[in-house]
Amino acid sequence: MKKLIKYITLSFIVVFFSACDKGFDELNINTKAATSIDPTFIMNSAILSSTLTTGTAIYDMGIVQQIVSPNSGVLTGANYNQDNRNATETMWIQYYRNVIRNTSDVILQAKERGNRGNLVQMARIWQSFAFMLLTDTYGNVPYSQAGKGFTDQVVLPVYDSQQAIYTDVIKELTEASAALSASNKIEVGDIMYAGDVVKWKKLGYSLLLRAGMRLSEVDATKAKATVAAALSGGVMASNTDNCVIKHDANYLNSNGQMLNSSEANNFYIPAAFVNQLKSTSDPRLKSIAVRYLGAASGPNQNAGLANTDPTVQIGMPMGYDNGGITAVAKAAGLASFYDYSQIDRTRMMKTTAPLYLVSHAQTQLLLAEAATRGWVSGAAAIYYKNGIEAHMLQMADYDIKSALTTADINTYLAANALGTNTLKEIGTQYWIASFLNGPEAFANFRRTGFPALTPNPFPGKDITGLFINRLTYPNSEISVNGVNVKAAIAAQGADNLDTKVWWDK
Repeated sequence: MKKLIKYITLSFIVVFFSACDKGFDELNINTKAATSIDPTFIMNSAILSSTLTTGTAIYDMGIVQQIVSPNSGVLTGANYNQDNRNATETMWIQYYRNVIRNTSDVILQAKERGNRGNLVQMARIWQSFAFMLLTDTYGNVPYSQAGKGFTDQVVLPVYDSQQAIYTDVIKELTEASAALSASNKIEVGDIMYAGDVVKWKKLGYSLLLRAGMRLSEVDATKAKATVAAALSGGVMASNTDNCVIKHDANYLNSNGQMLNSSEANNFYIPAAFVNQLKSTSDPRLKSIAVRYLGAASGPNQNAGLANTDPTVQIGMPMGYDNGGITAVAKAAGLASFYDYSQIDRTRMMKTTAPLYLVSHAQTQLLLAEAATRGWVSGAAAIYYKNGIEAHMLQMADYDIKSALTTADINTYLAANALGTNTLKEIGTQYWIASFLNGPEAFANFRRTGFPALTPNPFPGKDITGLFINRLTYPNSEISVNGVNVKAAIAAQGADNLDTKVWWDK
């Protein structure tokens, strides 16, 4: 009897606790928490992450002599023609971790949702832009297996040749631009164009034009066909089509942050850039530059000494370290090297300054070159004029105090029409129109050889040639993905600043 009572009691306990356990798992689920993210937000993260890193000021902009520092340490780079891998790696890390990873995720998720065709094409276009920047900077890079760490567990991707990358990028841009359709879901949450498929098409075809022109010296036949296809598809037609990251208090301009904080007194506009604008009475100089007249130190660079008059601007000579430039400045009658011209940190380089990645101005100037080569219809002189005017109008977007008057613009255009040395003139204007877009200015300079810059004469350099030709791979990549890095080096050439990328002839 006692055993029977024990069995009944035990059975009751089991049944009781089993009943209590029903619904227990459900009680521990937060029914209000998000279980997935709309891929539009992931796409926006990829776009915002495409802002240029401080490494572009140390290298890309320094190589093409748009900005330079006489200081060493963390700022060592193009100023000394030396390899500083803490700076050369910044674009690699930023773009692979935050851009390529996200665009790959967007493409995968949007395809699974079935009704997000436009978002897929937008991500393909943005991913193509990112891969162009990466391969133009480093040469052979992970492409076909990139961004597959989470989806396919490919954590040690192989490197693709730049030629193969460009072949596929051209295919991607062509297909994605054509596939965008107003009949598909409009991605209004997109922070670049609010899902406007017409503007996304123009971006895709403008990038296709850029890709085609990259091949001008290595495959003219393919370059011509690609450029013609881009123009036929429809490229940017005005500044309202510009691909620009509009920074704000939450998403700051990286280089603006740097130049308004720790390095506020350490970067200057080189003499080559200032002299080019002064020699042609280019009104953009007063939109870009400021000089703190008589500044004897960094703290002396205050509003009371600030002067934006183009006639007083003096660019810093290249090739000097901190000690050397001090003597040069004093010999020139300046109070110190702090007396040289800088990018105005209160206007063009403020922390919320916009960043132009692909612009109408650049697009028109590329068409001017293509017309000069006989690859597209239309007058090169008109494209050239339109490109300069578009960039001049762009000045107002940085700050109302940087806006140029119609009279100033027209005076310059009348005095600086396209002449007989067309490729040089177009290349020089592209350099100006790409000011602060270091990777694009660096790429076009290598491709065309313009502007005709005097090499940086700093004696303690790591290069054997006249200019840096590419940036070196990150040490972290060499350590972790060493086998594939070695294969890339064997195919491309030494991992140094001298080795040229495939299209650089």
